[in-house]
Amino acid sequence: MELEAVLPWLADALVILGVFVITIGVYGMIRMPDVYTRLHAASKAVFLGVISLLAASAMTGDPAIILRVVLIGIFLVLTTPVAAHVVGKAAYVQREKMQAPDALDESGSELPRRPDS
Repeated sequence: MELEAVLPWLADALVILGVFVITIGVYGMIRMPDVYTRLHAASKAVFLGVISLLAASAMTGDPAIILRVVLIGIFLVLTTPVAAHVVGKAAYVQREKMQAPDALDESGSELPRRPDS
């Protein structure tokens, strides 16, 4: 079996995987009890789902599309963790409480605030 015959099937499988992961992430955003767990669901869904869709786009073999896919992938790898950290830090600064049933807060939030904040 030639590689060109398999590529459309592989691209379709990657699209289905990406849509599935993003759908599970949306479900997690709706279902999770607090901002911290919602943030986890959202950042994982964006990264894993979109990377899968980008890989499916790269299956075309067009160098211009592959270049765009690589640039978008690099952008996601650099910005997704930073954005998740900033949202989590903002929730922590606003003293957002964990709502999960078995949540264990190890942040030391009982400690007094720093004088510079």
